[in-house]
Amino acid sequence: MVESKNFGNRLSRFLINSIMIALGLLCLLPFLNVLAFSLSSPAAAEANRVGFWPVEFSLDAYRYIMGEPKFSQAFWVSSQRVLIGVTLSVFLTLLTAYPLSKESIHFRPRTFYVWFFVVTMLFGGGLVPMYMIIRSYGLLDSIWALVLPTAVQVFYITLMLNFFRGLPKELEESAFVDGAGHWVILFRIFLPLSMPGLATIGLFTLVSQWNSWFDGLLYMNKPFHYPLQTYLQTIVTNPDMSRVSDVREVLNISTRTVKTAQIFVAMLPILIVYPFLQRFFVKGIVLGSVKG
Repeated sequence: MVESKNFGNRLSRFLINSIMIALGLLCLLPFLNVLAFSLSSPAAAEANRVGFWPVEFSLDAYRYIMGEPKFSQAFWVSSQRVLIGVTLSVFLTLLTAYPLSKESIHFRPRTFYVWFFVVTMLFGGGLVPMYMIIRSYGLLDSIWALVLPTAVQVFYITLMLNFFRGLPKELEESAFVDGAGHWVILFRIFLPLSMPGLATIGLFTLVSQWNSWFDGLLYMNKPFHYPLQTYLQTIVTNPDMSRVSDVREVLNISTRTVKTAQIFVAMLPILIVYPFLQRFFVKGIVLGSVKG
């Protein structure tokens, strides 16, 4: 009986590991294919001779995009967007979730505000009213048009609200006894304890802000103000090779290698940051789901 149970455990573990490896390869192989194309020669890329390993290794596509002013400007706009967006979203989420985590006895309008946020989560005005609001406030062609509409997310507030309610109430009570106010309690006690939840929200916001492209196409009238993903969407659908004027440069560069190089460079910041925040991810989600 023990042998049968051990065999069953080993079999189930083998199947689980096999499935996870297969899923990991499904996620990894397209990335390797893009990287291989970006590092291959134009002739090999255009002839579809590239698989998961570069053919006729070449860095000409990367040299080209590094000298492309539009790409550099779009990268800078996205960097600004991520820096401002993540900071603003985490700060506003923190300030909103803290009072909503209190009982109605201590914060009487709590129920009203909770339902207010829930309604906004279920119903939206639509694309046209949002555009009219952004235009009426004079935010078109500015970084704030990309940051402010998504600065407060109800899902993130709910996550942090439940996170705060899961913290021991004795910490807050003892701080009140010592004469601390709500600001001191929030930034001196709750903030250090909620780092896993904040890191999770920061990661969600970072990925969302970096990968978003449609709002840039909608709110930016000038291509000079496009974020990186919007710029990549435009060059993928309508490639511009006007800078390639020299015959030698034409031979060393193709639209396919340039596209894949730009896509890889756009993915690189997320690939670098994600491993450092991943250790907070599971902990933040689990603790944030505990009901107080």
